[in-house]
Amino acid sequence: MAVEHLTTSNFAEKIKSAHVAVVDLWAEWCGPCRSMLPIVDKIGEAFEGKALIGKVNADEEPDIPAEYGVRSIPTFLFFKDGELADKHVGIMSESDFKAKIENLL
Repeated sequence: MAVEHLTTSNFAEKIKSAHVAVVDLWAEWCGPCRSMLPIVDKIGEAFEGKALIGKVNADEEPDIPAEYGVRSIPTFLFFKDGELADKHVGIMSESDFKAKIENLL
C-alpha cells in the first residue's frame, strides 16, 4: 500500500521504523484536504519503498494532532529518523511536496 492509514495504536512504531516519514493530518469535511488527496496518493506511489507516506484522520485520532500542536488541516508532518523535521500547514504543489521529501532522504 503506497499510503498507509495511521492510528494512535500504530503511529509511533511506524514513524520510528521509517528513515523518512510524512504524515497527512486530514478530515472528511475538509475541502483543502480533499484537494490534496490525489497529490498525496501520487507522492505515496512515487516514494514507495523510500519513505513512509501516512494519513491520519484528525477527527478519528485527535491525540496525534494534539501532540504536535496542529490547529489547522491539512497539516503535513515530516519526520526523519523518528524526529519531527518539518511541518507544513495548508495545500502545496506536488513539486514542493516532493522537494521536501527529497531533502530528507
